[in-house]
Order: sequence, then C-alpha cells, then structure tokens
Amino acid sequence: MNKEELKSWLGVHFPSCQLEETADFVVLRVNKNEILEVSFKLKENYESSFDFLFCETAVDLKTYLEVLYHLSSNLHRHDLLVKVKLDDRNNPELNSVYSVWKGADLYECEIYDLMGIRFLNHPNLRRIFLGDEWIGYPLRKDYKDDVNVLSL
Repeated sequence: MNKEELKSWLGVHFPSCQLEETADFVVLRVNKNEILEVSFKLKENYESSFDFLFCETAVDLKTYLEVLYHLSSNLHRHDLLVKVKLDDRNNPELNSVYSVWKGADLYECEIYDLMGIRFLNHPNLRRIFLGDEWIGYPLRKDYKDDVNVLSL
C-alpha cells in the first residue's frame, strides 16, 4: 500500500483514531486504552501485517508525555508511526505491547527508566541504565538532578 491507500485503510479499520501524515510516515493517534487492541489488529491483519516494531520511544512535550511506536511490514514494505498521548504526568501508565511485539521488551524498560512511564503487564519492567536508587527520570523536561551527583 502507498501512503494514501494506507491512510484510507486505517480510516476504515480504526475510525476512533486520528490520522495524520509526515514526510516519512502515516501517523495513527491511538487512545491509550486502545493501544493493545489496535496493536494486535495492526500486526495480525493481512492487509497491514505490521510485524516489526523497529523503534518505541517517548517524548516529553511539557504538558503531556507521548509514546511513539514505529512499525514496519516486512511483507508489504510499508511503515506507520503510532502515537499515544499520556496526560497524567504524575502517574503515566500504558499497556505494554510486549505480547504483540517481543521487541518491545528493552524499549519499554528504557522508557520506564528514563521517562518514568510504567508499562502494565510487561513481564520484567525494570531500570536498565540507572540504579534502583536513582531518583527521578532524566529525560523529562522538568528533571532536576540535585540528588544524583557522583563524587569523583
């Protein structure tokens, strides 16, 4: 599918989601409560066959956090960017997509470690760069490192 065909297909199959387009990707904005269901359908439907999660990351947009999933179909050779907005900066939680794409394992641990987003039903969510004693999440825009100073 080209970009226009993909947008049309997504519009029919995911009417509750918003569609956008960048120079590189069709963007599907998904409600946080629907991410697992939408992910499963994107992977398992033959017409989309998004079998490869090649990047999962998060950004801090000051008033909210956003998780981004970059997907690709090895069968059809098309790409998609899925975005999920998290309004609750104090307790950001989102269902893990590990059950859909096993590659989400380390991505979600990294996001948890550096951004503080908890992925529900992740099999082993843990800090992978910073120790358990580390206070805060260094990739957030409001992060201040007054406590975690290394002495040389």
